[in-house]
Amino acid sequence: MADAVIIGAGPAGAMAGALLARRGYDVLVLERQKFPRFSIGESLLANSMHFIEEAGMLEAVLAKGFQFKNGAAFVSDGRYSEYNFAQKSTAGYAYTFQVPRADFDKVLADDAARQGAEVRYEVEITGVDFSGDLPRVHSRTAAGGLSSHRARFVLDASGFGRTLPRLLNLERPSDFPVRAALFTHIEDHVAAGAFDRQKIRVSIHPEQRDVWYWLIPFSNGRSSLGVVATREFHQRFEGSTSERLWQIVSQEPSLAALLAQAKPVAQVGEIIGYAANVTALHGKGFALLGNAAEFLDPVFSSGVTIAMQSASLAALALDRQWRGETVDWTADFDAPLKYGVETFRAFVRGWYDGSLQDIIFHTRQDEHIRRHICSVLAGYAWDTTNPYTGTHAGRRLDALARLCRNA
Repeated sequence: MADAVIIGAGPAGAMAGALLARRGYDVLVLERQKFPRFSIGESLLANSMHFIEEAGMLEAVLAKGFQFKNGAAFVSDGRYSEYNFAQKSTAGYAYTFQVPRADFDKVLADDAARQGAEVRYEVEITGVDFSGDLPRVHSRTAAGGLSSHRARFVLDASGFGRTLPRLLNLERPSDFPVRAALFTHIEDHVAAGAFDRQKIRVSIHPEQRDVWYWLIPFSNGRSSLGVVATREFHQRFEGSTSERLWQIVSQEPSLAALLAQAKPVAQVGEIIGYAANVTALHGKGFALLGNAAEFLDPVFSSGVTIAMQSASLAALALDRQWRGETVDWTADFDAPLKYGVETFRAFVRGWYDGSLQDIIFHTRQDEHIRRHICSVLAGYAWDTTNPYTGTHAGRRLDALARLCRNA
């Protein structure tokens, strides 16, 4: 019997596995796919470095030579605004990395195994049973072998697979509109100095502010390229996913010019209706981590940071619980996690309704406020001293946007 069975070996699962194994617990991680495997969510936030260090993985990550990242750049119809993480108001790391997730996720999973977690790949979860004193997780290997795993607790870090929400009927529709993303990897062939490779480049469609593009440079001369829009916008374009992506890129002149010599090196992927939510983040014998619980939107690269925060909170709660302390999972896990999620939710809403864009591109920004905004963009969405975090973030962003428009 394991102390914890963790479903999924992505960032949330690997980090939870390492944090618990470091505390001496018996951890079994079951991953449906074989690593390395492709994933998006490649531009990390600075706050993620704290969690990487906490899990004892910093040395392994630094050794891979990933692309250094110190901020974010925004482009809209000739306007340019950048945020350098060193200018944030919150103490902590001011840098992070932009990473091919196939490599990054394998580094984390391998390091979790190095620290004592058992990681098994190509294992599909076929059922769960939480009716008894201890949870049971049923699985099937790629070769067809069936197993039943008993554990003191189950952590679902299955990402978009959303294993426990599906099996336990916890899924709840997101209140965000249905959006779609087209994405690929390219050899970008951008001339040195043409753009800042130490920042994610987020550009906005010149006519539709809710359509945006990401360009995430890697250290090997490649970049991740993607476009996010409503499903109806994507349906205006005909052809293959590749043809549609490049047609949409051609509508943003500065990005099209930057990528004039780019060569695709991967098939174009498409995700439709990625936003998701659940009715509960925890229950008897289980908790949901990262995207298995809720995914908002890729625009501020919040997914991996939220996943790591959830892993850190869950590991701490389990350690306290197993040492005999009374743990209130609503107060000790749900509430603190949701504080940052609500911060990012407000920023995502503000991005798509245009209010946050008005703030970002305002030419006379108050430096004190700008530092608070920068902190959230750097991932410090749990800083309770920042007035633009938590449940009041949306209202304050709206008020700030009105001031920017009237200035």
